[in-house]
Amino acid sequence: MNTDFVVMVRQTHHERHCILSLRRELSRTLVEGSVERLSGLQKFIIMQNQSSTSIINNNASKVNALKFIVLLGVVSLFADITYEGARSINGQYLAILGASATTVGIVAGFGELIGYSLRLVSGYISDRIGRYWAITLFGYTLNMLAVPALALAGRWEIAAVLIIMERIGKAIRTPARDAMLSYATKEIGRGKGFGLHEALDQIGAVLGPLIVGGVLYFKGGYRTSFVTLLVPAFMAISVLVTARWLYPQPRNLEVAQPELETKGFPKKFWLYLTAVALIAAGYADFPLIAYHFKKVSIVSDTWIPVFYAIAMGVDAIAALLFGYLFDRKGISILIIVSLFSMLFAPLVFLGGFAFALAGMALWGMGMGAQESIMRAAIADMVPINRRGTGYGIFNTGYGIFWFLGSALMGLLYDISLMSLIIFSVAAQLASIPLLVLVRKKSD
Repeated sequence: MNTDFVVMVRQTHHERHCILSLRRELSRTLVEGSVERLSGLQKFIIMQNQSSTSIINNNASKVNALKFIVLLGVVSLFADITYEGARSINGQYLAILGASATTVGIVAGFGELIGYSLRLVSGYISDRIGRYWAITLFGYTLNMLAVPALALAGRWEIAAVLIIMERIGKAIRTPARDAMLSYATKEIGRGKGFGLHEALDQIGAVLGPLIVGGVLYFKGGYRTSFVTLLVPAFMAISVLVTARWLYPQPRNLEVAQPELETKGFPKKFWLYLTAVALIAAGYADFPLIAYHFKKVSIVSDTWIPVFYAIAMGVDAIAALLFGYLFDRKGISILIIVSLFSMLFAPLVFLGGFAFALAGMALWGMGMGAQESIMRAAIADMVPINRRGTGYGIFNTGYGIFWFLGSALMGLLYDISLMSLIIFSVAAQLASIPLLVLVRKKSD
């Protein structure tokens, strides 16, 4: 009986042990399941936090990029008030100091030629040493101080040197500045960024001549006009220094990407540059248009600067609009704009007052596209570490062909007005097939 009791006790103990083991296993399973569920919840929360942080950081990057673009746009606004105001009276001022018409033409032409040619060197150096801010600051300082210094010129030779110095300063700072702008435009859109910058730039281009005109209207004189331009010159440099202090490393505004091949630029870059050069060659410079207005008396002396101001206003609006469309449709927008803007030549040189005004509006529209879309497209064609060189080559090619085209059209004007119009339209039309090829290579 004792044996049976012992067996029964052992069986009961074993069953109890099994039940306890099952309970522990079940409890462990439930706990682990809860931990897994809790871990999943935590993972979801972490992912949501990371997503929110990413959105916040992205928005912050866009805000910073926009602020940087606006700051450089304000710099360009004040800078354009300064040197566009001066350029509206440089010819007359040289004449008062004793320069001949030939001298005025040579000084203006040489200033533009050297101003564009030096951009190739400036762009290369800015990439080589990486001192984009230093080069930009030096260029703007030279660019801005040369203008009010014209008030001190007692001889036309000194004035000529200062005028050329102003163009050299612009040549030095433009590629480095455009490279820094390109870093910021990545976040908000290439077209929007360069379009906004160009719009602010052109506001200054309109205000500058108006301010100088106001000074002259109130009998201030040419020297007083140049001294007055010291104010916007100082403002431009002050805002530039502020931008340098707030954004010491503008390259950080563009999200890092794998470096592109840096041994050379892609084929589409050279195709694009050729197309742009043809457009530049066929685009008549405003002094030639103003000369025509004066010679044939289509537009009075009072209306000529108004026509120019209207063209600059159209330029500013077009830069914003076409920059926005460029981010959605790409290079196709430049093709469409070029087809319309090439019609400015027959309207301006053959039409009466109304047609000439319409032609100037088309001329301004084309300028707005050239200053926004053309620069925006370069940013995605060249490696990030060679943007300065890319913009230097672009600006140099554009400027040289603009100068050569303007010189040729000046000669054609004396020979036959129709030959000038044919050359202008044909040169711009020849760019269309090349732009189509660029679009295909970008798809």
